[in-house]
Order: sequence, then C-alpha cells, then structure tokens
Amino acid sequence: MPYFDMASSAPLHPVARQALLAALDEGWADPSRLYREGRRARLLLNASREAAAEAVGCRPDELVFTPSGTRAVYDGIAGALAGRRRAGRRLVVSAVEHSSVLHAAAAHEAGGGTVTEVPVDRMGRAAPDAYAAALRDAPDGVALACLQSANHEVGTLQPVAEAAEECAAAGVPLLVDAAQSLGWGPVEGNWSLLTASAHKWGGPAGVGLLAVRKGVRFRTVPPTDERESGRSPGFENLPAIVAAAASLRAVRAEAAAEAERLRGLVDRVRARVPELVPDVEVVGDPERRLPHLVTFSCLYVDGEALLHELDRAEFSVSSGSSCTSSTLTPSHVLRAMEVLSEGNVRVSLPRGTAEAEVERFLEVLPGVVAQVRERLGAPKPAEAAVAPDPVPEPEVALVVDSLGKRCPIPVIELAKVIGQVPVGGVVVVLSDDEAARLDIPAWCEMRGQTYEGERTADRGVAYRVRRRA
Repeated sequence: MPYFDMASSAPLHPVARQALLAALDEGWADPSRLYREGRRARLLLNASREAAAEAVGCRPDELVFTPSGTRAVYDGIAGALAGRRRAGRRLVVSAVEHSSVLHAAAAHEAGGGTVTEVPVDRMGRAAPDAYAAALRDAPDGVALACLQSANHEVGTLQPVAEAAEECAAAGVPLLVDAAQSLGWGPVEGNWSLLTASAHKWGGPAGVGLLAVRKGVRFRTVPPTDERESGRSPGFENLPAIVAAAASLRAVRAEAAAEAERLRGLVDRVRARVPELVPDVEVVGDPERRLPHLVTFSCLYVDGEALLHELDRAEFSVSSGSSCTSSTLTPSHVLRAMEVLSEGNVRVSLPRGTAEAEVERFLEVLPGVVAQVRERLGAPKPAEAAVAPDPVPEPEVALVVDSLGKRCPIPVIELAKVIGQVPVGGVVVVLSDDEAARLDIPAWCEMRGQTYEGERTADRGVAYRVRRRA
C-alpha cells in the first residue's frame, strides 16, 4: 500500500533501525556516570550530538536533544522569551507556522505577552519586508521572531536567510522550525535558534533537536535538571538519539539524488491532476518548495470522504480540509493563503517511492473524485460552465439557504443555481460553516464569477456572489 504522507511521519530509515538495535545493547546505561558502561553511553551521546550538530550547522555544545520536536519548539520559544524579557514581551510569527508554534504563541499571549502574525501570499510565502515591518512597527519591544523553513502543508520554502537579516538588523533573534526541511539540507542564513523532529526524516519518534547559538540570551523555564545543559530535563533516550543522528546523516547523503528524482514525480502530479480532474486548484509555490510534497484542492468534494476512498484504493494521504478536522474549520495554512480548502489532498512522497505508484495514484484519483462528487450531488462540469447571456439583465437576487450544512454542500448548492440568474444577477448564500468564508471566494475565482463580500445575517453569514459568466 503506497504511503504518501511523509510530511506527517517518515517510515523508519534502515540505518535508523540498525543503529537503534545496536544502541539498545550498548547505550542503556546512564551517560552521566563514571563507570565503564556510563562512559560508553556518554561516548555514544557525544558522537550523536556531533553528527546532529554537523547536519544542523552549529557547534555541538549549542545543540540539545529533547523528547520531541514539539517539545523543542515549546522549550525554544519559552527559553528565548524568558531570556529576553527585558527587551519586550512581543512574539512575531508567520500565519502559516506549525500548530506547535501557534500553541506556544497562544500560551505566551495568555500569560500577558503580545503576538504579531505576519501574513502570507497565495503561495504561502511570508515576505521578508513583512517581517521587517512587523519588527519596525511593533508598539512595544520584540523579544523573538519565528519562521518555519518550509511549510508542512503546501511545501512552500520560506525566505529564512532574508528574514534573519531583517531580524539581525533589528536586534531580534529568529527561531526556525526546520522539521520539514532538515532531512533535505541545512537551513541557510543567520538564524538564532532552530528546532527539528527526528521522525520527519526517518528517525524514531520521541527525539527532537533544539539548537541555540552562542550569544543568544536564553533562560530555561523551570523545572530543570543537570541533563542536556539544563535545557531538556529527564533521562536521555539514548538508543533513539543514536538512531536519529545516524539516520539524519544517512538521509543527507542521499538527499541530492533523491530530491531530484522525487521533484520530477511531484512535477508530474502538479501538471496532470488539473488535466485529469476538473475544478482543481494546486496550491503552494511551484518552484520554491520541498521536492517531495504537493497539495491540491478539489471543488465539490468532502475531504474526509475523499481520504476514505483513497485509503480504500490503498493510498495513504493527508488533508487540510475542514471536513477532516474535529473542529470543522479549514486548515489555518489554507485560510491564511486564502485558497480553496474543500477536497484538499496533501501528497508527500517518502524516499524510494516508485514511479509506478505515482502513476497508479493518477489513474485512481479521477474516478475517486468523480465518485465522491456524484454521491454529494455536485454539478457536472458541463452544468457548472454556463455560457454568458448576450445581454445583461437587471439585478436579480436569489437566496440559497445552506445553514446547518457543511463543506462542500454550500458551494455545491451555489454552483447549481448560479445559472438560474442572468448575467449581472446575484446569488446570496446563507451559511454557518466556517469553511464557506474561504471556499466561496475561491469558487468564484475558479469559475469566473464575482465575489462581492459577506455580511452577518440573523443566523450565520450571507455571502454575495454576482454572476459574471
């Protein structure tokens, strides 16, 4: 069964498995003890730290191992904010950061701090000058800025080096979440702190990296102990750490060749999906992106149903659709990009993915999407593409009541009735589904109609669409 969700967690690399088994025999003792077994464990820990630091691009004494990538993010943000408390209480983040960064930001705000969110464009990229403006225009002192190296949902690479220059000019440290990119190469630029997670590159789960460069003011938030320079308390999971460092070195050795091969497969998916499936939007930067990841959204499709059908066809993929979320809200990444969220599919290819597996996915996908659309009563492509009337008629307003209905039903009902009003006429969609705020404007963009905005209704929101074609 093809596994196409490496962005969530990569399969264990063979080198990680070998190193893990060997370290279970050699690395079980306490590395802080002076007897023979402790010294052997300490040698393994030091060697792993040196290997990981080399891959990160920092000094070994600047890097500590944490129990997870999320823990590395939490500890890194908390430590930098505590160390620079006198500089200010403001935290600057991009709108598309991983949820761990946003959760840390929310905790900081709940504790009395302030947060500035830097917007992104439709490709999911945060502009360096937007970071500069956030630092320059902050009404109070900025303690820390955060910017991921690459987006976990759409694969867009962020301008870390340029943002780091802006932060350095403002005297603000920059924390980089490198979880998605570290296996493919080092993070460029003069960053100050960096976090990563081993299971993203094929190491075992339960190992994170936190690098804090010398000169960065950092104060570990208690409680602490003497392990990992006092920055990550608790007994080290040495076998997992050894496996994480060994696999990081191994995937880096393969990265250039594998990235070129997977980029070709992803380019094929990006080009052919819109040809094979009507009404699809491929999202994310087509050039400045991770080599193995592609995301697209399908109109008139329930994301959860689509994932279930692809699973039945033996393909494991992920989604940012609100229909696949317990909160019934679209992905914060897709929302920040203002792109279509319904029927969203994220394909992230692990190393070694065969060309035949990608071809079979492309063969299966059109039938799966058509099946889900038919089940939901979505309009056929010919029905949705209504020819423009030769002479505009006076404005006619048609109200569609979609209250209580979830994605993608409000958009499907809009598509079915748009041809019932003349060119220049208006359809008002009433909806209380959060995804409609994103998907109705995206539908208008894709179908050549005019989105005229929203207003609060007695229940839910009224979305106004003018027929242009």
